[in-house]
Amino acid sequence: MGDMYKLQKEAKKIKKELAKTHVFAESGGIKVTVSGEQEVLSVEILDEAVLANASDLSKSLVDATNRALKKAQAVAAERMKSVMGMMGGLGGPQ
Repeated sequence: MGDMYKLQKEAKKIKKELAKTHVFAESGGIKVTVSGEQEVLSVEILDEAVLANASDLSKSLVDATNRALKKAQAVAAERMKSVMGMMGGLGGPQ
């Protein structure tokens, strides 16, 4: 029972850390920042020339967002390794 409590406590701690972790990606004059919890925090236009073509703007937004989200997923997976390791120890031979 104590192990489950430790696991929950560690998971909550990591969730708080991920909320404070910001990662970003740039593409075609667009910068997208997301949290470690994969929430889009901001979209910045770094090069106003991208505004001249809606198709390019759309592609850049999608690309930058997807790349930022993939980075956030990698960060979250790395941070969750400790919790996953703890879960592997639950129910094992004692």
